[in-house]
Amino acid sequence: NFGQLIQANCFYIDKTDFIRQWWENQDAVTLITRPRRFGKTLTMSMVEHFFSTEYAGRGDLFESLSIWREAPSGEEESLGKARGYRQLQGTYPVISLSFANVKERDYRHAREKICQLIAGEYARRTFLLDGSLLTEPEKDTFRRKRIDMGDVDATLALNQLSEYLSRYYGKRVIILLDE
Repeated sequence: NFGQLIQANCFYIDKTDFIRQWWENQDAVTLITRPRRFGKTLTMSMVEHFFSTEYAGRGDLFESLSIWREAPSGEEESLGKARGYRQLQGTYPVISLSFANVKERDYRHAREKICQLIAGEYARRTFLLDGSLLTEPEKDTFRRKRIDMGDVDATLALNQLSEYLSRYYGKRVIILLDE
């Protein structure tokens, strides 16, 4: 967990330049393949802590790191490098799923565990059910995202949650899938 690592004042090699490079590439999909124990999970946690609305106002985690001093390419020098990427911190909806603990020996149990992970993502975002952002049929669909959801609900779950979050925040959603 990036936040815990930084707050504990642990030794950390600054990899926040990855955020800058990734952001400026504007890739729709990024696949990171590295050997085991190479920092993929920590990098994804760092990206989540940087962009996610759940960590809005947590710029303190990045104050001593390079991303806090960089300006996005194309930014006017008059804005100053100090503001740079700071404006992006905590402003994007992020869905982050790790399949590291899905180690079941059969399909039925693996599917159930994956559905549990997806249901958890929905449970964390029940605020979407408030108000009129979602139609009544969409609210019904949202409520069906449980551990015992059917195949159709399961296969559409991330796409639908991404759509709902995009509508709510007015921005595209960053989806992080680990393992």
